[in-house]
Amino acid sequence: MTAFFYDISWYGMMAVGVLFFAALYLGFGALNHALSQWLLPALGYGGRLDPRPIPVGQIRRELRHSALVVVLFGVGMVFPWGLLQLGWARLAPQASAGQIALEMLALIIWNEIHFYLNHRLLHTRWLQRFHLPHHRSVVTTPWATYSLHPLEAMMLGNVILLPMVVHDFSVYSLMMVPVFSIIFNNIGHSNYDFLPDYQHDRWWLNGARRHHLHHACYHGNYGFMFPFMDRWLGTDLPPDAAAEKIRRVLAKAEQGDAD
Repeated sequence: MTAFFYDISWYGMMAVGVLFFAALYLGFGALNHALSQWLLPALGYGGRLDPRPIPVGQIRRELRHSALVVVLFGVGMVFPWGLLQLGWARLAPQASAGQIALEMLALIIWNEIHFYLNHRLLHTRWLQRFHLPHHRSVVTTPWATYSLHPLEAMMLGNVILLPMVVHDFSVYSLMMVPVFSIIFNNIGHSNYDFLPDYQHDRWWLNGARRHHLHHACYHGNYGFMFPFMDRWLGTDLPPDAAAEKIRRVLAKAEQGDAD
């Protein structure tokens, strides 16, 4: 596997990258949609976090934006490939299971820090216009995962470049970054409570509740899946942060139906 990334051509790397990210996006999006829209509701387990309806055309827009981002992420694989070709980074030829586990843990933590810092930048007045396309999905769906402006996609998609130049990672550790990234991202945008037995929104694995609040309130809860950056920097939202806003929107809709 390691030799493959050294021997493949640049255009082959881009083609493989596009196919890889397309499979991740469509596969995990479809799985999340099936779980949150059919299977778990049928079993009576969990429920929607934001009960407001999804606007007409939202999913079509998310899929359209995501198609471009899949291409950008896939073509962007040429950059880590280029680091290997230039000798600025190397892959560990043989890594133990323990080393791979530690590398993955380090990359998960780095991914959280990298995402938080870039996400905060995207909420500044200089860059927020590039983040607003993603926030058009106020009520999120799994298909909003890659619904990003190209600049935002490039900011978030360079997460492995710095780690690669400071450590010789196993190829398996690096390949797992987009995998756990889209799993966490899908959960965050699912608008579904997968852990109804853990009613505390700040519990570590309740990323869906935290990110639903970010989309509903726009500011706060800037972290990716875990809450430690928001807690340390005082940007975490209370569990009921969006309750009044959602109540007003639903009440207005009911008033309109009554009229």
